This record gives sequence, structure tokens and C-alpha cells, in this order.
Amino acid sequence: MSISPVSPAATLPLPHGPAWRNRWTLAPLTNKQSHVDGTLSDDEYAWLVARAHGGFGLVMTCAAYVSPEGQAWRGQLGISDDRHDAGLRRLADGIRELGAVSSIQLHHGGMRADATVTGRPTVAPWADPERGVEALSTSDVQRVIDDFVRAAVRAEDAGFDGVEIHGAHGYVLCQFLDARKNHRTDGYGGSLDGRSRPLREVLSGIRAATGPDFQVGVRVSPEGYGITVADSRALVEQLLVSGDADYVDLSLWDVAKAPREPDVDGLLIDQYLDLPRHGTRLGVAGKILSAQDADWCLARGADFVTVGTAAIIHHDLPRLVAQSPDFVSDPQPFSRDRLRQEHLSPTFIDYLAEGWDDFVA
Repeated sequence: MSISPVSPAATLPLPHGPAWRNRWTLAPLTNKQSHVDGTLSDDEYAWLVARAHGGFGLVMTCAAYVSPEGQAWRGQLGISDDRHDAGLRRLADGIRELGAVSSIQLHHGGMRADATVTGRPTVAPWADPERGVEALSTSDVQRVIDDFVRAAVRAEDAGFDGVEIHGAHGYVLCQFLDARKNHRTDGYGGSLDGRSRPLREVLSGIRAATGPDFQVGVRVSPEGYGITVADSRALVEQLLVSGDADYVDLSLWDVAKAPREPDVDGLLIDQYLDLPRHGTRLGVAGKILSAQDADWCLARGADFVTVGTAAIIHHDLPRLVAQSPDFVSDPQPFSRDRLRQEHLSPTFIDYLAEGWDDFVA
């Protein structure tokens, strides 16, 4: 029986790097399982390799800090120092051996970094003295961009198939996109072209510094954080045209939601799926909990789906969906025993219990 090209089971070729064996991607989920110095732990290795074993096409790490001052939480994976290399090589090898494409998400917290963890001043596109945040100078911005590029080269050297740039959720590259507050006059603020320049320079820098088989993605927030739907649509259009990104991942929070802006008609997802792709792939994330949810997204025009909650409770979600077209993820909350069976450590389970009232029973 042939597989429809819009089926989650269909392979997905990209402009660079290996094709994904299916359209299921593991979301870059915070788990706080890394060692204090940002090196990979056995627990984090087990969590991620289990998803490769479970059939995901792309297995991505949590957000990994590219600069020491950009670390946003204790137990965050690092990719800023030579000490991180051995664990990264082990992880890339483990994912590849199980048939999944491997990626590490590159991240800098900006004003959301934790100075009590980093021991360094918190920096952002603009100063906020009440919060102890210092403004990045123009040379500092260029250094942060270079840190992203160096981290991508480190990932390639470690054997990862690619990286994803974290341009979403109010972290530093997303902070630059904030039209409410980024009024810089050095070419990195003001207009959308200026505000998106750091993100675009990270992408072009990585593309120039890495090989032709290295895969580069980018995650963006389509609304909120000082970003309008019109601006995010224009940004996504830029990213799709540039050729620097192999894929763009839209973090929608809920793929079936309406935009927050009352004058924008239709669903939020539909503001982007009509854009010409130029070979770049476009994916969506947000409350995809069933085979039907994934089919709906792909039929609407998405190239792939990115899954968080359902991937936590079902390490083998792609296989379960392949076995049953009516598959629906188990409902929350989940027992600690069940989460341990899905290769989550006590640290990860505690993080979920503290952050979400309805996740852990």
C-alpha cells in the first residue's frame, strides 16, 4: 500500500542533509536533566534516544545555551564549551544509530537568562535597570551572533545532522523582534528588517560556516512577545525565500487556535500555510495529540508536525499512530510510574509537576 505524501508516515526530504523518515518531530523540550556544567547526563541521553528508538523522524534536544551568560535554567544542556563535546558526540551517535535525524536547538536566554546560575550580568537588546538587565552593545550583538554560529559548527563536529535556531518564546532572538521595545538605532532594531537582522545573520552565518549536508531549522513565535501576525508572516516569508533555513517551525501553542488580534480572520495556522516555500519546509506545533490532529495539519498544508506532550507520554508515538489511524494520546495527568516507564528521570518529572498543575498525578 502506498503512503500519501501528506501522511505523517511519509518521508520528508529537505534541501540539505538527510531526509526524515516520517513527518513526526520531537519538540525541543526543557527537561533540566543536564549536569550543572551543561554536560549531557545519562538521564538526558536515555530520554532522547528512547524517542529515536520510538520512531520519530527528527529527534531534537532541549534548548542548549550557546553563550555562558545565556543559560536560562539550572540543568540546561550546553553547547558553548569544549567540555560539552564528548556528551554531544555520544548523543548524536545514539540518535543516528536508531535511524532518526538528530538536531540540537541553539539558544540564548537574553533577559530570561538566570544570573544566579550563570554568575554573569543579564543582557538583552535593551536595558531594564529594575531587573538588572544590561543592553547589548553593537559589538556584543555581533558576538552573540558569532556564538550561535560557533555552536552550530560544534554541533556539526559532534556529528549532529543539524541545528534549530530558537527564535521563539521571548528568548534573545525573539526579544530583538519585539516592536514594542526594540528601538535600537544601530541596524538591529526599529523596522522589522532591523529587528529580524540578528536572526537572519545567525542563519546566514551558520549556512556559510557549515557543510552542504548540514541541516538548519528555525523556530519562531507567530504572535505575542511584541510580534504581530503581520510581522511574523513577513518574517516567515523572508525565511522561506532566503534559502538559509531548511525548515521553519511555527510554535502555535494550539494548532486550532484563532489569532489573538481580533481583526485577523480565520485560524492562526492559516496565516502562513499559503506562503510559497521555495523548497523550505514549514511545520507546526501545538496540542497535536492524535493521529487525526497530525493528519489535519498536513492536509491543511503543513509539511511536518512537532510534538511535545504526546511525545512525553508515548516515546513510540509514530509507531502507535502507524498501527492505529484512530490513535489518541492518553489524557493527563500521568502517574510518576508511567512517566518513568517512558524514560523520564525524577528530575524531569519534578520539573513537569512544578510547572503544570495537571501533568503529574
